[in-house]
Amino acid sequence: MIGFTQKSAERFFDALTKNRIQRIIDVRLNNSSQLAAFSKQDDLAFFLRQLGDIDYMHLPSLAPNAELIKAYRGERIPWPDFERGFLKLLQERRVEETLDKDIFAGRAVLLCSELTPEKCHRRLVVEYLNAKWGDLQPVHL
Repeated sequence: MIGFTQKSAERFFDALTKNRIQRIIDVRLNNSSQLAAFSKQDDLAFFLRQLGDIDYMHLPSLAPNAELIKAYRGERIPWPDFERGFLKLLQERRVEETLDKDIFAGRAVLLCSELTPEKCHRRLVVEYLNAKWGDLQPVHL
């Protein structure tokens, strides 16, 4: 798992190449914002290929919906409510049945914006899929 906020491009890409990452799974709903800097979808895919021969995949099915994001960021709901809402969303989407487990094979990482995993949906994705599949081994880069 990796977030890009408060990281320079150098620090971000060094972490990926030093850890021999083979695939980035982008779990952001909006990955084309100007605020995303070097991690905008098309730019990121290019940089990953050029700097580390790393595959890029965008899976919005593993992102919270806009309503949930706005409620949490707008401080209308606390983190525990966001967590419950997002886990319910994953369950409704049946992601454990619709995703190919092989996308997590090898050295794959989930990407979103949050610096740390404590209050980040990428951690919730891993925990949810581990409860269903039981064999993911998350590491925060």
